[in-house]
Amino acid sequence: MKPINGTQVRFAVVGVLNTAVDAVGYALLATLGVPMFVANFISTTAGMLLSFTLNRNFTFRAKDGDIRRQAVLFFAITAFGLWVVQAAVIFAISKLFPGINLLIPKFGAIAVGMVWNYVMYKKVVFRHGQPEPAAVVQPGSQAG
Repeated sequence: MKPINGTQVRFAVVGVLNTAVDAVGYALLATLGVPMFVANFISTTAGMLLSFTLNRNFTFRAKDGDIRRQAVLFFAITAFGLWVVQAAVIFAISKLFPGINLLIPKFGAIAVGMVWNYVMYKKVVFRHGQPEPAAVVQPGSQAG
């Protein structure tokens, strides 16, 4: 088993922060009388925007990439993870284990979704460009 690396630790920290922004924002807005759907939309959007910004700049350090491309891919991959991957995991666990506590499939789905997001962010959204090949110096020639 590979040890946890710095990128994975940063990804976890960002996950905690954007979840806190979502939860605290939702609670604050709902307490102020904002309708639940609107409060949830605002808080999840704030959490996702924070997640994109921190994952781009802090977790994967991909500031040099095309921000528009990264944003579109980030939001598409995140939405797919939330609405398709998590739904599929919840459905599968619920079918395999009828009568199971409803939070167990959800926690399983969250875990799978985290792995999905990490891999897709690293390999697709914030991937670093291929390094340029080093200049080849022919024997007998002068470099530089």
